[in-house]
Amino acid sequence: MYEIARRHLGKVVAGAAMAVTGTAVAVAITLPAPAGAEDTPGARGTVAAGADAAGAAGASGGGTAGQGEAGTQAAGSAPAPATVAPPPVEGAEGVGSDPLTDDELARAEQLALTPPAAAAQENVEGGRGPQHLATELADPQPGDDTRRADVRFYDYARDELITRTVNLDTGKVERSGAQKGVQPSAHPEELREALELILASPLGKGVKEDYQDATGKELTSTAQLWFNGDAYRPYREADVPPQLVRCGEHRCVRLVTKVLNGAWIDTRNLIVDLSARTVTRVG
Repeated sequence: MYEIARRHLGKVVAGAAMAVTGTAVAVAITLPAPAGAEDTPGARGTVAAGADAAGAAGASGGGTAGQGEAGTQAAGSAPAPATVAPPPVEGAEGVGSDPLTDDELARAEQLALTPPAAAAQENVEGGRGPQHLATELADPQPGDDTRRADVRFYDYARDELITRTVNLDTGKVERSGAQKGVQPSAHPEELREALELILASPLGKGVKEDYQDATGKELTSTAQLWFNGDAYRPYREADVPPQLVRCGEHRCVRLVTKVLNGAWIDTRNLIVDLSARTVTRVG
């Protein structure tokens, strides 16, 4: 039976809940329905049953709430149709501590890429320019209401985290720094590339077989899977294979995956070194 259980790289998990128990990433995932409804390819974050729980709570207390709300209505009359107010129009620029607008996010990233050195940097696919990770509103300076943005990139050519602070009023880069050995959370583009490397690797054979078993179809694209993940941190692991000892210096990630609206496929024992573009099995 043990050999049968290990026939594939990762067994298909179809239970109502699944916990990622690896110490490098701990993600608790609760499915609102047995099949995991309304998945989208590459969606990040955990699937939660909050909406269903809220609906159930509303249903269990619906009698009392309904009587209170209908106190001024005639018996048997239907309430007026609800209307949804449109969201406020977002301006090109925010004010004070407002979140960065879409225009500001795009402008901040463009300004941060202005230095000529960016042309020698590489993204996760090996293309020109660093990999964008995140853009956030910078902490305000005392007595100064100027809006600034902190933009973070990862340069795969040098395995460096780059942080630049741009002044959105003047359009200038005010601060810039690079750090080695710092691994922030992975960007969705990095997770997608990691999954591409798994499927292209000989170790991805079991993932494809599990998908075939679960769906009766061939797995040919990352768009057929929901996936999430984060940086693999070897200092949290009890036993690190020699191929992964540089993770931390290198950019490495671990994924969790599932069939869209279907069963889980266990890929937690596959670690992708994005810097070296290799896939290693652990455990």
